[in-house]
Amino acid sequence: MPHVDPWFALSGFFVGLLVGQTGMGGGSLMTPLLVLLFGVHPATAVGTDLLYASATKSVGTMVHGMNRTVDWQIVRRLAQGSVPATAATLFAIAQLDISSGGAAAVISTVLGIMLLLTALSLIFRQRFLQMFGQRLEHLPLRKIARLTILTGVLLGVLVTISSVGAGALGVTALLMLYPRLPTARIVGSDIAHAVPLTLAAGAGHWWLGSVDWALLAALLTGSVPGIILGSYLSARIPDVVLRPILAATLVVVGSRLVL
Repeated sequence: MPHVDPWFALSGFFVGLLVGQTGMGGGSLMTPLLVLLFGVHPATAVGTDLLYASATKSVGTMVHGMNRTVDWQIVRRLAQGSVPATAATLFAIAQLDISSGGAAAVISTVLGIMLLLTALSLIFRQRFLQMFGQRLEHLPLRKIARLTILTGVLLGVLVTISSVGAGALGVTALLMLYPRLPTARIVGSDIAHAVPLTLAAGAGHWWLGSVDWALLAALLTGSVPGIILGSYLSARIPDVVLRPILAATLVVVGSRLVL
């Protein structure tokens, strides 16, 4: 593989463009793109994408931090659950032969299921909020804190295995748990939590030998200008148009991986 493969850089630009417009979809699009289009081993695709996400979302966290749209208490609660869960999941993965065909099949199946769940969260988010938001709003603060930690645990396991879920699923869960919090702070908090989560998971995959550094460099080369351009375009393209397109893409790709 060349030091910077132009096709990988172009893929990074494409995904970065969509992430800049929608605020999500990085892992949901990048990992299956690497697996289905380029034939990258699922374990390598997941490990590389995790470090890719930690780098790109670090930039997003700085922006949200400067705009004071991060609730650090929520970030701490999520990390209390996700970081230990990530370590436990990595330990379990280490007991398996991650380069085997069986491991590839398991990762592909989990990835496909996560993509379908992410698509559902995009399509039916408002219904989820109407069904559960009012009930959760009246729970005691201690119970909300425990549910937030539990959400971190689930995200830690799922993101470590598939690299998917920190965006759409995390935001949906936080919107239900904190319905009175401004959406900007929900998104900012979710992005800030994704940094330690993806960094810890990505470091674990690097330790397991499932990170391709040349691939990572190529993806970042294209994604940075893509995210910048996507951020500018987001003001011109309505969210009501982008979400169904992203959800439909995830359904098609997720079904392909599961079936």
